[in-house]
Amino acid sequence: GGGGPPPGSHTDWDCAVQGNVAPLWAEKAVQVLTGTMKGIQGHCNSCYMDSALFSLFSCSSVLDSLLFKATPQRDAPIQTTLLQEIVNPLRTVGFVPARSVMKLRKQLKEGGHCASFTTEEKDPEEFLSLIMHHILSLDPLLKLKSVGQKLQEGYCYQIFLDQNHSLALPTVRQLLEHSFHSAQLQLAEVPSCLILQMPRFGKKFKLFDKIVPSLELDITDLLCDGPRDCVLCGTLATVECSACFGDGSFGATGLKQFCQLCSKQVHSHPQRRTHTPSVLRLPEGFSQGRSLRPPRDLLQLFAVLCIETSHYVSFVRHGPGPEDWVFFDSMADRHGDEDGYNIPAVRPCPEVGRYLQMPLGQLALLSPRDMDGVAKRLFCDAYMYLYESPRMALYR
Repeated sequence: GGGGPPPGSHTDWDCAVQGNVAPLWAEKAVQVLTGTMKGIQGHCNSCYMDSALFSLFSCSSVLDSLLFKATPQRDAPIQTTLLQEIVNPLRTVGFVPARSVMKLRKQLKEGGHCASFTTEEKDPEEFLSLIMHHILSLDPLLKLKSVGQKLQEGYCYQIFLDQNHSLALPTVRQLLEHSFHSAQLQLAEVPSCLILQMPRFGKKFKLFDKIVPSLELDITDLLCDGPRDCVLCGTLATVECSACFGDGSFGATGLKQFCQLCSKQVHSHPQRRTHTPSVLRLPEGFSQGRSLRPPRDLLQLFAVLCIETSHYVSFVRHGPGPEDWVFFDSMADRHGDEDGYNIPAVRPCPEVGRYLQMPLGQLALLSPRDMDGVAKRLFCDAYMYLYESPRMALYR
């Protein structure tokens, strides 16, 4: 992290930018954001906060309501700092000096929210939960229903896996489905922003050597009481079978629901005769006509936070193309020693797109050290995935 006061002398401009600045996108994102002394400047263990803020606000507007919602008077200065000294400068000139983040950290500390926010390293989810829930009182992003129809609300979802999974090179979708299946959870509604934490044993131990980011996350089958299609014939499903979840003989492991006819055929097999499929509740107005194909609910990946030896960095999607990715490190380099300062950097990383489009079998054979550029870090060090619902985004 580096000691000494946050550097200010090398940036003479007043960093407050008022108003409503749209997130950066496509070519403009590359022009404004990329280079050295770009992004958010790290200082004194701030990388968890730098990478979270850069991921959420540089190229996405999904949580911009945080910046403008009515806020209790005592916490209004925190919201103002976040908007005028961090988000708007980032979107205007592509740079936020360390003193702006330190100002936010001091305000969090002075507000009595946490005494160690100015010095110690935290987890991104601690910081996000503090900002969203305790300070700016955002409605919970995540609404889950458990078996007894009890509603659980939160801001991040931690993926847990039971011991008997057979995943080797999992996709984010597979991990989410396995976690929901073992915890018997469903989404009560489509989240505007879904923040997923990967399974780990502490910060040191990863559960998987590589995880494949799902660029589109299909959550249709995770929604409570939503129409779903039969995994075999594609028409409207009427039953779901929990016991078929791990059966790879028809489709990869995952949630299995069927129409009446396909369920009858699947469960006539001697190995599946003991299964007891449960009836799916259909939304009102959905007839059981065979020709009906339910719409899919898809979320788009917009950023990934990664951790390696306690240092957080992030990958952010800045355009519609598969290679439209940038890599951000708030402490990419350093100028001087104790009294010096960190040099943040943002660089395009189109190589990421090439690996994301590679067939899984080919990707599985690839050694991480043979991957080009920073791609290895995206696949091997992922800590948190950020998804948004396109139909919920404010503007683009």
